Amino acid sequence: MAAMRARRWRIWSATATAAALLLAAGCTGGDGGPAAPASSAPPAVSTEDTLVFAMGEIRILDPALSPDAESLRITRQVLETLVQAEPGAAVAAPGLAETFSVDGTGTVWTFRLRQGVKFHDGTAFDAAAVCANFERWHRFPAALQAGDVSAAWQAVFGGFAKNASSRLGASLFKSCTAADPATAQIALTRPSSRFPAAFTLPSFAISSPKALREQLADKPVAGSRYPAYGNSPVGTGPYRFVSWDKPGRKVELEAFEGYHGTAAKVKHLVFQTVEAARRKQALLDGKIDGYDLVAFEDRKPLAEQGFHVLTRPAFNTLYLGINQSGNPALAKPEVRQAIAYAVDRQRLLAEAFPEGAKLALNFHPELLPGWNPDVAAYPHDPAKAKELLAAAGYGGGLKLRFHYPRDVTRPYLPDPKKIFELLAADLRAAGIEVEGIELRWTPNYLNAVSKGKAHDLHLYGVTGNYGEAYDFMGQLFAKPNAEFGFTDADLFARLKEVDGIGDPGRRRPLYEQLNARLLELLPAVPLAHGPDALVLDKNLIGITPSPLTDEDFAAALFT
Repeated sequence: MAAMRARRWRIWSATATAAALLLAAGCTGGDGGPAAPASSAPPAVSTEDTLVFAMGEIRILDPALSPDAESLRITRQVLETLVQAEPGAAVAAPGLAETFSVDGTGTVWTFRLRQGVKFHDGTAFDAAAVCANFERWHRFPAALQAGDVSAAWQAVFGGFAKNASSRLGASLFKSCTAADPATAQIALTRPSSRFPAAFTLPSFAISSPKALREQLADKPVAGSRYPAYGNSPVGTGPYRFVSWDKPGRKVELEAFEGYHGTAAKVKHLVFQTVEAARRKQALLDGKIDGYDLVAFEDRKPLAEQGFHVLTRPAFNTLYLGINQSGNPALAKPEVRQAIAYAVDRQRLLAEAFPEGAKLALNFHPELLPGWNPDVAAYPHDPAKAKELLAAAGYGGGLKLRFHYPRDVTRPYLPDPKKIFELLAADLRAAGIEVEGIELRWTPNYLNAVSKGKAHDLHLYGVTGNYGEAYDFMGQLFAKPNAEFGFTDADLFARLKEVDGIGDPGRRRPLYEQLNARLLELLPAVPLAHGPDALVLDKNLIGITPSPLTDEDFAAALFT
């Protein structure tokens, strides 16, 4: 992966920056093995029964402890979750559980499990296995409670049975009960908007209890942050783990003959670390069959050559942040509205984003329940912007400091400088003079934006972790945030209310109301949803691009 995606797990770690968590493609290799040069060429092993996919370095293969998308891409093929996202979407659907439901209190989730499912070690999958996994995560020892080790659990469930640090709060998890072999019940301490969508997270995939016991899954190996189980996971998925050649940074999987679902069509699956700059050439040379995060400028040429460039549904939002605490003018709603009317978002999409990008009307993508098409849309209208500025007392003009980053790209921010220049031109045309301030992404830009003391306007984005609108809204607006410098007690209370509702159907209309309110308050201006893409060889089909990077390689087929 060419660059880390900031904000993917913004809420997951108190000790590590959010940019380094879920989608940190360029992270270091796993503890406990020597590192090979990242530029080492992949072996030319692609055949009709072997699929080679190039990716960034791999951290650890225990999904509960995997902090990066590259590791989780592999574990998704080996282990399965109770609930999974529908192919190509973010909607929660049956996984290892055939059905799932919540009781009237919103605190007890019941899962009816698939029958006849076996782990790769031959042991049976049942409710006891489900509970063994959830209890394991809940009872992680102090060594596994670091924010960048068990980040997923902490983001979703909070604390542990016995917290090793005062920074950890009470756990949302209460208990797991095996009512019978085919029925598992997970009880929460309170209703939460996180479910059922958070159950789709690959970090909550179910491992073989036998393998966890035999590999001492809760005891880090000497000299490592991770237990040995992270080197050879055992699940129920369509592929089973074969080997991890750490010096070569290559993981090999093999189709599991006893799989309970549709068997994998390609027998051998190889994930090979390849330096980002070399992946395109490796594909052209036939050494690999695909790679992720295709550069913006490479997408059209590769497609024209016959390669399958698969654009994922955008699951992020770029916004123009407005800091109300640093400049009294920005505390006036008329000025924030003027900024929104000044921006030509359609031109921004056309000139700065790849095909598949969409204009952002809300702070979360349209594919999530609660998206509201009837919010204030703020079409491009420089005359209206000037009128609002005059009404606010700034008819003679306004000067703002506009921070933007360098040394970074994101699906929602493919070219920060170009995006800044387009927006700055729009603002100047509406009577707002802009002083551009370019800062290195880390630590300068992140520090400046998070502290909210130096900037008036800034570019930033949010990426969802799972298919729930609150995951976007809550990351940004659930409490006072120095980035935006505004306080609205009613908004915070309404967000807290919706977060405490366990019934997804009851949450949807409240999300629609919250979206409308946010576009009235305008703590920021939503700009665009930017897609990323993966590319596959000309004769490789069957993989459906997922907004959650939840691609099923078992569906891949060579033609």
